Amino acid sequence: MNSLATKVGDLLEGGIERRVFPGAVWAVGGPDGVIEQGAAGLLDAADATRPMAADTLFDLASLTKIIAVWAGVGLLWEQERIDLDDPLAKHLPDSVGFPLGAVTIRQFLTHTSGVPLRANLRASYGTDPEAVRFGVLREAMRRPAGEAVEYTDRSALILGFLVEQLTDRRLDEVARDAVWAPLAMSATRYGPLPAGLVEQCAPTEFDEEAGAHVRGSVHDYSGRLLGVCGISGTFSNAPDLSRFLRYLLNPAAPVGFGQRWISESLRLHTGELHPERGLFWVAAADRDVWYHYGFTGTAMWVSPTRDRWALLLTNKLYYSRDRGPMAEVRNAFRRMVFDGS
Repeated sequence: MNSLATKVGDLLEGGIERRVFPGAVWAVGGPDGVIEQGAAGLLDAADATRPMAADTLFDLASLTKIIAVWAGVGLLWEQERIDLDDPLAKHLPDSVGFPLGAVTIRQFLTHTSGVPLRANLRASYGTDPEAVRFGVLREAMRRPAGEAVEYTDRSALILGFLVEQLTDRRLDEVARDAVWAPLAMSATRYGPLPAGLVEQCAPTEFDEEAGAHVRGSVHDYSGRLLGVCGISGTFSNAPDLSRFLRYLLNPAAPVGFGQRWISESLRLHTGELHPERGLFWVAAADRDVWYHYGFTGTAMWVSPTRDRWALLLTNKLYYSRDRGPMAEVRNAFRRMVFDGS
């Protein structure tokens, strides 16, 4: 029988051959740490001398929503400074008197807020971060809150504003001091990366204007525009994210959120609506594995009932924005890790 490492290795080599991604780094573990891990392919498809490695830094894209925003909201909830059914206006004065102010924290966390799905922040609100903030908070609703599950970056952006309002600190400072530093996630940070770390970073999409692949700077334009925000912007590596996921199964370290927030988040909050969601976490088909994905090709899974977590980091955006091939690899990886198939 092939080992998990062999099966995952074959899966990733197949993805590399099909140009789904230039390379990948992965890890699987439990409450006591890493069980198996590995790397495949190249950091940059144009440079055969640089293989992917455990310490390769990745633009995490939407995994920022978990390691920064979800963690920050959990800190406030554990401290009983917020209730999930509080309307936004209770804590964010700039939303008072606007439709967004009536939306609850739970509805943002479950993507049932009814806010617009996507927008070019620069085209809509300009380049001044404060103007963007006011514009987002005063925007008209797309639909009534609670009516449908529709993923939108704005939920994390708005909850990031909430964390900053209630802590009177920037989101990156809250995440660093409450979560990243206690878990020794020393490689995790918001971009752009300092010059000395750029070569350690997996490049993402080709930038026509620059004539090169984006590297060391966040791919997402909103993240670049705002600097630090809830949408995206963080960089990290497999060892750091393994520590974060291990903590979700064994929350004994002095981190700002603990078992109560983890348990509350990894249960169904969307009732009969689909797709089924916890709090920022998405339920897999059997509801005992929860996941979150990043647009650049990153992914994490956790299952308290199976005492297992998993991590798959790729730079699939190097080749394409097509999500289909990456979805096939992620689904196969999840089945190997959690179902043994």
